Amino acid sequence: MASLSRPISALLALAALALVLAGCGKKGPLVPPEALVPAPVANLAVAQKGARFQVSWSAPGKQEGGATLRDLAGFLLFRRPLLPPAEDCDECPSAYRQLARIDLDYLQAVRHLGNLFIYDDSELKKGESYQYKLRSFSVEGAQSRDSNKARHRFIAPPAPPVVEALPSTTGVVLAFVAPPPAEGTLVGYNIYRAKKGGAAPLAPLNAAPVTATTYEDKLPLIGVPYDYTVTSVVALNGETAESVPSNSIEGSILARD
Repeated sequence: MASLSRPISALLALAALALVLAGCGKKGPLVPPEALVPAPVANLAVAQKGARFQVSWSAPGKQEGGATLRDLAGFLLFRRPLLPPAEDCDECPSAYRQLARIDLDYLQAVRHLGNLFIYDDSELKKGESYQYKLRSFSVEGAQSRDSNKARHRFIAPPAPPVVEALPSTTGVVLAFVAPPPAEGTLVGYNIYRAKKGGAAPLAPLNAAPVTATTYEDKLPLIGVPYDYTVTSVVALNGETAESVPSNSIEGSILARD
């Protein structure tokens, strides 16, 4: 009888284990921890605006594994100076220093427009080139892989143009002139428009620098005032730099008689 009770006990134990496993529900494949970190930023960019670099990027919306990212907490921005080719070492441990920590709950060091973040770096030396990279981090502190790397050489910024608005019934006509740049070649001008009293826009109206010294904006509503500024754009050895904004000028389309 004892020998018979042992198989029965074993069967009962197996049945109990099956019930426990069934109660746990169906399990999916295990997700490696590295798949749960934020995906790396892929659109880090840097542009010179006056005497500062404007470093910009968009926040990732996915985790490394492809799932929607819901716990993004901030970013770590790094910078290194570019050295002569024989001395330059991007992978050296001491190459980069952390330039800024950006916490989404306390946005103090950056400008934020929708999903776009902008950091202004003014700790620059004329003639020096700098390279930037970025990491995102989650609420738990898990960091993404490095972003793409963006670099720029700091050149003497051009002087801003002087702008005036000319009366017109077809659009807002701007006329502007700027002195020759101290460094580089003047390639044109960027035109910025904002609603009267509104915040300055991040992007100009023109897709490429305007080479003429007049510009007509035909989009505003008749009789509605807008604020306009213009910047000079220069190029030197493949790098471009934009001046600080010109004087702000009010313009509007005149009503037709």
